[in-house]
Amino acid sequence: MHGVREELLDRQGKSVGIHLEKVLIPYPCPNVVYEEKMRKVLSQWKKKGVTHVIFGDLFLEDIRKYREANLAQLDLTPIFPVWGRDTASLAEDMLKVGFRAILTCVDPKKLDAKFAGRQFDNTLLKDLPPSVDPCGENGEFHTFVYDGPIFREPIPVEVGESVSRDGFQFADVLLKR
Repeated sequence: MHGVREELLDRQGKSVGIHLEKVLIPYPCPNVVYEEKMRKVLSQWKKKGVTHVIFGDLFLEDIRKYREANLAQLDLTPIFPVWGRDTASLAEDMLKVGFRAILTCVDPKKLDAKFAGRQFDNTLLKDLPPSVDPCGENGEFHTFVYDGPIFREPIPVEVGESVSRDGFQFADVLLKR
């Protein structure tokens, strides 16, 4: 959904110092296929001793219940560390501590497509219409984080072409060479 190049995800994992488990899914991907692939990967991690799975969801009850139900089938415990946080305060806090991100995907039914490719910064937060959640929690936008306090080094990126695809506006984020 974020429309981010795989090489950027690899760099992000390396800079943060975590191993990324990529779950490859077909396009389009029926939910039953998605759930089957996720169940397989999570089952493998459970065999290695994993007991909890962390999510960044903020307030969408239906999404939380969906995650809880799927993890219950595997006897895994979901953790929602930012659940219920005020999203305006959370967005400001993320900027204050130094996180830097780019809007990679915009739902033009909820936010003007011109926002694709913009920096997630104080100016963006001021420019968002009141109907748009500052963290994009209702699917208004998705981001790629390329720097912040948990990064060993920033990922050098630049914004490339912006394209409309499948009802969304995507900004291609490129690794600066």
